[in-house]
Amino acid sequence: MSGRYFGTDGVRGRVGQSPMTVDFALRLASAAARVLAPQGGRVLIGKDTRVSGYLFESALEAGFVAAGVDVMLIGPLPTPGVAYMTQRLGCRFGVVISASHNPYHDNGIKFFGADGRKLSDEVEAQIERLIDGPVVTRESAELGRATRIDRSRTHYQDFCASTLPPGMDLRGYKIVIDCANGAGYKVAPRVLADLGAEIVPIGCSPNGRNINDGCGSTVPELLQLTVPGVRAQVGLALDGDGDRVLMVDALGRLVDGDQMLFILATARHAAGELRGPVVGTVMSNLGLEHALADRGIEFRRAQVGDRNVLALLNEVGGTLGGETSGHILCLDKTTTGDGLLSALQVLSIMKRSGSGLAELAAAMPKYPQVLLNVEVERRFDPMTDAAVLDIVREVERRFEGRGRIVLRASGTEPVIRVMVEGYDATLVKRGAREIATVVEAAARQRSG
Repeated sequence: MSGRYFGTDGVRGRVGQSPMTVDFALRLASAAARVLAPQGGRVLIGKDTRVSGYLFESALEAGFVAAGVDVMLIGPLPTPGVAYMTQRLGCRFGVVISASHNPYHDNGIKFFGADGRKLSDEVEAQIERLIDGPVVTRESAELGRATRIDRSRTHYQDFCASTLPPGMDLRGYKIVIDCANGAGYKVAPRVLADLGAEIVPIGCSPNGRNINDGCGSTVPELLQLTVPGVRAQVGLALDGDGDRVLMVDALGRLVDGDQMLFILATARHAAGELRGPVVGTVMSNLGLEHALADRGIEFRRAQVGDRNVLALLNEVGGTLGGETSGHILCLDKTTTGDGLLSALQVLSIMKRSGSGLAELAAAMPKYPQVLLNVEVERRFDPMTDAAVLDIVREVERRFEGRGRIVLRASGTEPVIRVMVEGYDATLVKRGAREIATVVEAAARQRSG
């Protein structure tokens, strides 16, 4: 869904510009309360470490309290932690203030239902219909209350640790953990340390403006240098809100979401614990599909976005899916993508098998793949442009059936993503550049 305000993952934008204003947050809270808790109840609000989180937290709190909803403020906590705690605390719904992997000058607001799952398109549409109306303020006797419950985050830490096999710990591992100066900076290092790992934290000193800045899963180079530099066995890189993770092996080589999905799927399959097909996206590497097929594991592709992966998993009865970016869904463990929990599942496979991360990842061959982002003033469907279609057909012809091309407008950023994948790295790079050039020209004509 992409409504007037809700995009593929809640509401998001630059702070101070529509829709990310204090006035909008107040009206959004009022509308959400009327849809999700018309008879009152409790809402949990969590956030990442952006300096603007304070103002949106206060605006949402005011809107919810005015509408007769009690507010529980848990402070910085990963998005999946808010989803889990929403269920545990018996809240009618949960709210996360975060723009995920975006820079600090952006922020966003997303919701979870009482079951810890993201809202359906239909429910988001109901909220949108009320946003432009007046803010509701109940009689004084019916107003909600606000309470800070920062220490409750330990329940989420305990939950993450409990997803390891009984009796397993991480003693003997030296792990570098990069929290992107974001929402996981407290809980992630503590979970790993409590499990007995020796940890080297980086990206764990947020100042309100350094979230995702030169660190985290979107910029893993520092982690790749640090892991071999301190002679660690493995590194983990979360994004700003902690719902995705990338890993780094002992030599500093990146292990992406496709490889992690392969490791998890094959281990579950071998143990007889895999249910239904594994779900990736149209951007998942062709090597993942082939490697799973070789092992008799069915693979399905959804459109990009974790809610699309989740929808297809529910449709086909699967429990394991994810994206190349490291957004992994382990529905046999939790309700939403969780970077820390996903990393713990991979670490448990390493521990149980005695294999290093590099060895586990090497079993999945990767096709050369290039992803280019073409900035545009306004999003459009590139496959409706005649010139773009012509260059796509030409590049496909060169691959002779042994490659893929995916063009799509991002749901969270003003860019067109150009992905080219094939058996020959030279053809892939050349084709990606040619297509991106034509897309740029098409974008200029449209903004013209």
